[in-house]
Amino acid sequence: MYLDFFGITAKPFELLPNPNFLYLSKGHKKALSYLQYGLQEGAGFTLLTGEVGSCKTTLLRDIVNKNKSNTLAMIFNTKITGVELLAMTNEDFGLDINDKNKVTLLRDLNDFLVAEYSVGRRPILIIDEAQNLSVEALEEVRLLSNLEADNCKLLQIILVGQPELKGMIARPELRQLRQRISVSCHLLPLGRDEMEDYIYHRLETVGNRNAVHFQPDALDEIYRFSGGVPRLVNLLCDALLLAAFVEETREIALSLVRESIDELALENPEESPVPGFVEALEQGSIGARLDQIEENYLRLSAASAERESVLDRLSSQGRILEYMINQQQHQFSKFDDDIKRVSDKLELLRQLLLEKHSQDVVCLDARKKK
Repeated sequence: MYLDFFGITAKPFELLPNPNFLYLSKGHKKALSYLQYGLQEGAGFTLLTGEVGSCKTTLLRDIVNKNKSNTLAMIFNTKITGVELLAMTNEDFGLDINDKNKVTLLRDLNDFLVAEYSVGRRPILIIDEAQNLSVEALEEVRLLSNLEADNCKLLQIILVGQPELKGMIARPELRQLRQRISVSCHLLPLGRDEMEDYIYHRLETVGNRNAVHFQPDALDEIYRFSGGVPRLVNLLCDALLLAAFVEETREIALSLVRESIDELALENPEESPVPGFVEALEQGSIGARLDQIEENYLRLSAASAERESVLDRLSSQGRILEYMINQQQHQFSKFDDDIKRVSDKLELLRQLLLEKHSQDVVCLDARKKK
């Protein structure tokens, strides 16, 4: 029902890092170019940082799709030790890790990288959420970069994380790692105009750029709430589309945006107002703010799913009722035809009786004259 109402093929504001929805703002285009350049030039280390929800993982998915000819390993669970990181790397490259100690794991990885190099492939290790790595694990990552041939690195490593990752790498004990990072870029939130383009880009991606129209002051309020962070934009716009569907409107007004923000923000927004992006940035609470909003989004989504289910049932019952009414009308139409036929027969019979009565009267008059 939701999709049919808006004339779209899929939900446009899903939170999944789907590269089909990738919107290349000026900053995202620059970051993508840097990442691609680092891979093409054989950089040992590439660093990508950005705020929570800034589409870092979506960029990674796009990079993966564009480098399918190379061997890739991706690590997302980063609250691990250095040895666990090494084991997970080997496992993602398809190597056996059972009952292997660190020395054996390193030897197996080196043999694998040499074999890949000999056939012209350049393995890539992508570590997402790298800000959660311990100093020990980051040092283990640095040591992996020592695996090299005479003229190039055998393993290219992309470190991806939140802004605090840059602070970690700036520590004195990690200066050797810092010195080996040859390509570095940081993703900034979208600007106000970019955010508007981003919203309509996602609608266009699912088949209908004009599915809804956002009034200018409504877009201003969306930007105030999200600060241009794509994930926050998605959370709010998904709630807005559902609210518009329930109200059977394709016009997103300021009042609807404020109602949805109140639902997403906190249970009692007047008592505990959620700060805008700038305030949250100043307070260093972007992550906590996003966690709170996502928690309420999940609660709201569950309630919305139930509401849409009810609407589906009502619509189904409405279709059944409409069918029954049409059937009754059809039956009544048949009755009308039957009644008309009976009425015609009665009229014919009445005419025959009148004619018979007239003939009888004529005959009676004739007998009287005789």
